[in-house]
Amino acid sequence: MDVFWGKNCPHCLDQKPFLSELEERYPQLQIRQHEVWRNRFNRELFQLTAREHGVDADSVPAVFVGGKAFFGDAPFIRKQIEDAVRSFLNRKQQPDDRPAETLAPESQTDRGSPANAATTIDVPWLGTIDLVRQPLIFSTLLIAFVDGFNPCSLWVLTLLLGMVIHSGSRKRILLVGLVFLFTTATLYGAFVAGVFKVLSYVAYLIWVQWLVALFALLFGLVNVKDYFWFKKGISFTISDKHKPGIYQSIRGLLNPERKGLALAGATFVMASGIALVELPCTAGFPVIWSQLVRSQQVGTIEFLGLLLIYLLIYLSIEIAIFLAALITLKRQNFEEKHGQTLKLIGGMIMIALGIVMIVAPDMMNDLTGTLIVFSAAVFAAAVIMLVQKMRTDTE
Repeated sequence: MDVFWGKNCPHCLDQKPFLSELEERYPQLQIRQHEVWRNRFNRELFQLTAREHGVDADSVPAVFVGGKAFFGDAPFIRKQIEDAVRSFLNRKQQPDDRPAETLAPESQTDRGSPANAATTIDVPWLGTIDLVRQPLIFSTLLIAFVDGFNPCSLWVLTLLLGMVIHSGSRKRILLVGLVFLFTTATLYGAFVAGVFKVLSYVAYLIWVQWLVALFALLFGLVNVKDYFWFKKGISFTISDKHKPGIYQSIRGLLNPERKGLALAGATFVMASGIALVELPCTAGFPVIWSQLVRSQQVGTIEFLGLLLIYLLIYLSIEIAIFLAALITLKRQNFEEKHGQTLKLIGGMIMIALGIVMIVAPDMMNDLTGTLIVFSAAVFAAAVIMLVQKMRTDTE
């Protein structure tokens, strides 16, 4: 087994005791350690070994054994590594002299089938899904869905559609809506990818996870504060000083002389400007999600797939509002009280995720743990709303 690691890499340090135990349980196993962040020769060896296995040498710890490659450190990754070791050693033993006391009973993966055959399922239209990644996919779906209820984005979209509806033209609504959603998805996706890339570069710094956790706690507390004292003090929302400019930009789209490419171009410029203005309002969940994905040491292709899922779920709320406006030609009202409720729910989820990052980060590697975190946050938000309503009724 070849193990490539980096000095001061927290995941590498966490994995070392497991590798030592693995070497004790399997005397036939020889583990060769290669530090790559300070040793140029080892970095070149890492790249060569990765290339021979058909993978990218883009993260550590990286374990190569039995013709397979494993990146990162998590309970399910350790299980896969041990399964690969046991499978390889079992294949090396002759059937008649296999020592039962040394090797565990042969499983389905030990009989020559792919190492992940027992952890994958084929789903129509979706293809093959790896069940060991299910918690990460499930977390992506939940975080993106909650992020989609962003008060700033929903306010801008309903305002935009409300004004364009007055034109009475479904073609104009369709063009403006599609360009706005496309621009939002592109810029938001670029922002999330940038955050992920930055976190990947500083992954070896152990304080990064703590910094992201504190960011989540701060962001969450400010959003919860907005439920009680909206826009008082620190507030991650669109500033009132930017609203006149937004109104003016949207009114410019109502000019009947603007059609086709001119209208699409004006919408793109307007949407880009608004995306930059509302970025502080939307930055919370992408940072938390990027840290969660980065901690799982996913590859580039897998990250892009998860990002696509994130964007589709994130936009699903806005797409529903857009289609409703297109079909009914009626404006959907988005009031301040709706924004406060969404901020409370989102804030409680951010606080829960921040606490989990500090206290028990492995909870997000388990489907049950992920459900507990989100359910507890939503339940706490519901209790707060109930108590607030009772206080208001009493007064």
